[in-house]
Amino acid sequence: MKFDKSKKLFERAVTHMTGGVNSPVRAFKAVGGTPIYIERGEGAYIFDVDGNRYLDFCCSWGPLILGHAHPVVVEAIQKTAVKGTSFGTVHESEIRLAEKIKVLCPHIELLRFVSSGTEAVMSALRVARAFTGRDKIVKFTGCYHGHSDYLLAAAGSGLATLGIPASGGVPADFARHTLVVPLDDQEALRQTFDKFGDQIAAVIVEPVPANNGLLLQTGEYLHFLREITRAHKSLLIFDEVISGFRIAPGGAVEFYEIVPDLCTYGKVVGGGLPVGAFGGRADIMSLLAPLGVVYQAGTLSGNPLALACGLATLEYLESGDCWRALNSKTADFAQKMKNDLKGKPVNVTAIGSIFWINLQPNIARKAEDLKPEDAKSYAAVFARALEAGIYLAPSAYEVGFVSTAHTGPALAEAADKLSGIIKSQQL
Repeated sequence: MKFDKSKKLFERAVTHMTGGVNSPVRAFKAVGGTPIYIERGEGAYIFDVDGNRYLDFCCSWGPLILGHAHPVVVEAIQKTAVKGTSFGTVHESEIRLAEKIKVLCPHIELLRFVSSGTEAVMSALRVARAFTGRDKIVKFTGCYHGHSDYLLAAAGSGLATLGIPASGGVPADFARHTLVVPLDDQEALRQTFDKFGDQIAAVIVEPVPANNGLLLQTGEYLHFLREITRAHKSLLIFDEVISGFRIAPGGAVEFYEIVPDLCTYGKVVGGGLPVGAFGGRADIMSLLAPLGVVYQAGTLSGNPLALACGLATLEYLESGDCWRALNSKTADFAQKMKNDLKGKPVNVTAIGSIFWINLQPNIARKAEDLKPEDAKSYAAVFARALEAGIYLAPSAYEVGFVSTAHTGPALAEAADKLSGIIKSQQL
């Protein structure tokens, strides 16, 4: 494949935008080479400015569960856009999408729309602190909850440590309110609650950790989180920005049969346009203004285009047997790769329509299980996959997504190609 036009565009981009990109992973620093500039998407495929076609397993990092430019989504955007793109006031689409979410997620009593997953998490934590009257939160290594200051904290060397800033520009005084513990470690969390229990407002977790590899947790561990937070009168927040509407209609809450106090959403809930949402128990959510004392607002919150896109997506998924069919073909794809790679030090993990190719022999349940050197092997796999017309996430620790537009034959062919590429590597 040739990438001449992409290279020229990137040369222009770096003179105008920091690093030439608007989100760091797009710069291809982790995999080498020049970012490919996408011109259009159609179904399960994306096409770059040089005319190359790729089977897309990134799906805009998860939102495009129906694939690119799905007719029902395009129609919803067109019908809405001609009426206006933003009003800064209330409109019926807000109610319709809220009603649909509550049907699919009956644990949500009240919710609020925002403009991103980061904003949803930030707002959920604010209301959790107000509800409990406490300052500290617990997060886990390997779980990402957006780029707000309180959540860009990294763990120290102990089992349970006070957070330290993991990014420049984050005041240490902010991060000290964040307690960081390993996933899948009940004793570490017990120690944390023994020491700080009466100061912990909430525990926030990706019930399906999918931002640092797919670190699937046991149902037992997630039930333990529910029990220990309830015992200490702390709130449990499920960050379902990725898993929401991806692994089941009701997300991880339905899949694991665990009801948290609050949930955050993004990605699929907007069907490809920028949107986020958070919600949960009515007594907690009622603290938000204008009912309560917790302030949260946004100029484009509840944007008509985004909500129309999200509603069209969820209605389409609900109208047929979409979730079962989507999860089934994702499982078949992952199983085929597992069979083809039997005996190789590789794990292919899947849940719902999310999968991860982990280039190491052991199943990873926590960030501490990952080996940074595996990223070098992934860079070679990524480059060869690109040449074979397959677009994977440009990072060893980002997951892949399957959409309703991915066909069985296309997935089988991709599994064959990827398995062959991986077999050729020295792992």
